[in-house]
Order: sequence, then structure tokens, then C-alpha cells
Amino acid sequence: MRRLLILTLIISPLATRACDLCGCYTPQLNAMPKEDMSPTGFYAVVAEQFTHFGTVQFDDREIANPSGQRLDSSITQFVIGYDINERFALQVNAPLIYRDFRRPEGFSIDEGTESGLGDISLLAKAVIWHFASAAYREFKVEGKDPIAIEHDSDCTASLIALAGIKFPTGDTSRLKEEFHEVEIPGAPESGIHGHDLTLGTGSYDGIFGAQASLRYKNFFAEANGQFTLRGDGPHSYHFANDVTWSAGPGYYLVRKPHTVVGCQCAASGESKDVDRFQGRAAEDTGVTSVFIGPRIIASHDQISGELAAELPVLMNTTALQVVPDYRLRASFAISW
Repeated sequence: MRRLLILTLIISPLATRACDLCGCYTPQLNAMPKEDMSPTGFYAVVAEQFTHFGTVQFDDREIANPSGQRLDSSITQFVIGYDINERFALQVNAPLIYRDFRRPEGFSIDEGTESGLGDISLLAKAVIWHFASAAYREFKVEGKDPIAIEHDSDCTASLIALAGIKFPTGDTSRLKEEFHEVEIPGAPESGIHGHDLTLGTGSYDGIFGAQASLRYKNFFAEANGQFTLRGDGPHSYHFANDVTWSAGPGYYLVRKPHTVVGCQCAASGESKDVDRFQGRAAEDTGVTSVFIGPRIIASHDQISGELAAELPVLMNTTALQVVPDYRLRASFAISW
């Protein structure tokens, strides 16, 4: 049961600029080799997500990018958690963010970087329901004494809920740019703004989510959802509530009592309304997206990890935005 309390992300989630701010990595259900691990203990995770934004889009239509504007976003999340018992756990997420950007500024080009601590989150997780078919034992006879061979359950299913709070620890000074944006006639318009470069939202946000997992022999499927309820932020800027999700089937290439290796076809997405600035809609902030890509997971004893790559198959935005071309994810987790 212990690794039932170790979920991933992310939410990882984490398709676009809005998810860069809100997605919380939660280590993963399907990286568990066995369900009868010890019920308490610590776990630590380092999770990396890299997203390249290089396509300029107006609503759902790609347009020219003569100034070569782009945004490379790297988010490294450091997670420390504790399994209180077989059903409850707490964890703290601390993201470090690095962004490298190029954008037009009038008739010139603005290039630079933004880096620092993002918004720290505290999450509580609970196993709501868990099912495992009866394990069985077979015997073979060598000499006079029979030898028992243990087998784990053919079918397992779980439902896990999480809730938490995100603290305004990330720097929000980039949001001040929203007060000074002026369009110059004839100059290319920028799709990268202060709300894209900020390291935090500046608000206390509520996080609510759930994860369902099903395994039959070597086949498994998983679905995740996360809702972020935004509070009031500084500089007259209010980020919109955000819904992220992921789901997909997979297959264990190796599934032994202490080792698993699996692959998964994962789909993920986000739905977010427009933000508000000075009480008015910030038209260039809404998004509905879907990504698809392969994911590899592996676990041996108390160590696990994953690699994933995803491409956008649906990207509907509001007004002018720079949108993702691809994203890469990796993580390493250890429990003790």
C-alpha cells in the first residue's frame, strides 16, 4: 500500500505557461512493483519538465513569426514527502524555474532570462479505495520438501484524492510589465508578456485532484485530474482557475516483486479561461490544449523514475500567444 501514496504528476502536469505555475508533481501509482510495501516512511523526488514555446498563434490559427520569438521553460521540482500510514501522506513541492526568452519590443528585440524559486505547495493525499484480487501460491516438489512460489494479485485498482495549498513564494515583479505594455503601429506584436515570465502567481491557491489506476496482469491504465482555485494576486492581476488532466493505457514489459519496467501512451491537457488585469479580461491568456506522447517508467526496490515526451495535437488559444512545440519530462524518486 505504501507506493499507492506515491503518485506523479504532472500534472504533471504541465502543458503550458499556466500549468508551469500551478502543476504539482506527485510521484506515481503505476511505478510500484508490489502493493505490500511498508506503510510509513519518507520519499524524495527530483522532477524536471522542459517546454519549448516557438510557435506564434492567434486563436487556433498559426501565424508568421518574423522576429523569431520563443520561450524555453525549465521547471525542476524538489519534492519531500512522508507516508503517515498506508492511506495518508503529506508532501512539499518546491519548484526552481528557469526561462530563456526572445521577443519583439517595438522595433527592437528583447532577449533575456528569468530564474528563481517558484510557488511552494503543501499537499495531503489519501487512498480513498483500493482493491486487489487474492494473491495465490503454487508449490513444486524438489526432493521430499515442496517449495512455495509466491505470485502477486492479477488485478489491482485504486482511487486516490489530493488537496493542498500553494503559497505565493515566487517572484511576481514581472507582472508589473502589464502596466506598461504599449502597441507601436507597424511593429511586430509580442506573444510573451509579464504573465508568461513571472515565477509565481502572488496568490494563495487551492489545489484539488484525484488519480485512478487499474491493472490487470501486465496491462494498466491511469487517469489523473487537478483543479487549481486561484486567489487574489498582486499588481491588479488575477490568474484564472485551471483544470489539468492526463490519462492513458500502458503495459509492463517487466513486472517482478521488486522491479517493474513499463511503457505508456499518455494523453494530457489543460483548460483555462482568460486571466483578469485591473478588472478586465486579459484576452491573450485563455487556452485549451491536448498533448500526446510516449512515457517510460521503471522501478527497482525503493528507486523509481520516468521519461516522457509529448507533442501538442490540439492547441486553442485566445488572441495572440506563443504556444508549445513540445515538452520533455523526467523524474527520479527514492523512498526509505
